[in-house]
Amino acid sequence: MKIYTKTGDKGQTALYGGTRVSKASARVDSYGNIDELNSFIGIAKSHIEDEEVLKQLKKIQFDLFTVGSEAATPVDKLMLANGKSRLTLLISDIEIEELEKWMDAFDEKLEPLQYFILPGGGKAATFLHAARTICRRAERSLVFLNESEEVRPELIKYLNRLSDYLFVLARYISKINNEPEEYWNPNER
Repeated sequence: MKIYTKTGDKGQTALYGGTRVSKASARVDSYGNIDELNSFIGIAKSHIEDEEVLKQLKKIQFDLFTVGSEAATPVDKLMLANGKSRLTLLISDIEIEELEKWMDAFDEKLEPLQYFILPGGGKAATFLHAARTICRRAERSLVFLNESEEVRPELIKYLNRLSDYLFVLARYISKINNEPEEYWNPNER
């Protein structure tokens, strides 16, 4: 099987379910942002040694494929003619609560926040901060898509929680790697 199909050479692509749309559509933009986020998490993973964190990030990358596949599927194509779901997996409150549980465990080991933190630190923390901002963009793009086409609220909620998780994880990774956090303190200008 060849990786190239040439069917997108004129600026269109097929969504899951067969509908062809412009590559500039809000739906394609949303799952493109999710794909970019997944790649940045992969970069961050390449600089992390903590096995539990790597296990969590692998699960998140898996879940992002689930989010992306649903983002690539118009709501009217989620169900097949026989009444079964087109997608075998959907993000639910279970995955959202899992992120919250992981965050709470990291947060217990961190100093309370007093100021905004400047994105940075070591390589892993820096890439996690970049992933957090891409996650926020992916969330905004799903919210934008939802203004014209229905998006299940769990997808938006998952990305919202994931950006929080990535922030807390960046702080945790800085801590375990003995990398100081830099603060944005308006009083120190």
